[in-house]
Amino acid sequence: IQQVFKQLFYMINAVALNNLLLRKDVCSWSTGMQLRFNISQLEEWLRGKNLQQSGAAQTLEPLIQAAQLLQLKKKTSEDAEAICSLCTALTTQQIVKILNLYTPVNEFEERVTVAFIRNIQKQLQERNDPPQLLLDFKHTFPVLFPFNPSAITMDSIHLPASLNLDFLNKV
Repeated sequence: IQQVFKQLFYMINAVALNNLLLRKDVCSWSTGMQLRFNISQLEEWLRGKNLQQSGAAQTLEPLIQAAQLLQLKKKTSEDAEAICSLCTALTTQQIVKILNLYTPVNEFEERVTVAFIRNIQKQLQERNDPPQLLLDFKHTFPVLFPFNPSAITMDSIHLPASLNLDFLNKV
């Protein structure tokens, strides 16, 4: 069950983040607030179902950081440093794309300046990020089956003749 929810939450993360990276109309402060609220609801549900150890919450980390990126101030070099230290689960390309797509929804917000984005790129140039922008939502985690040893020893097993396993020899 834990592995199923980890996979499901990864797919939620990938689809939501890819939509965020492809749609200018959803890159705003208010969307960041909505995303963070919805993610906290998912995390609360995981805690309620006792699935914290499943790794499902960790698969949402890029989406959480994208939501926080949308909510942070984006003006000074201190803001740029905060973004660089906060967004460790996002690639440089993803951070820059979200900043380029950021759209103010009211007159109190401002667009992200080109100089600020260049400052971010300069600070993140030493990262060895993969060159991909979008997440692969078809990625599947390996299924792990726990080993539970049997209390029955092999020499106590009786094989019925009806199975026609005469070629097996007890050693």
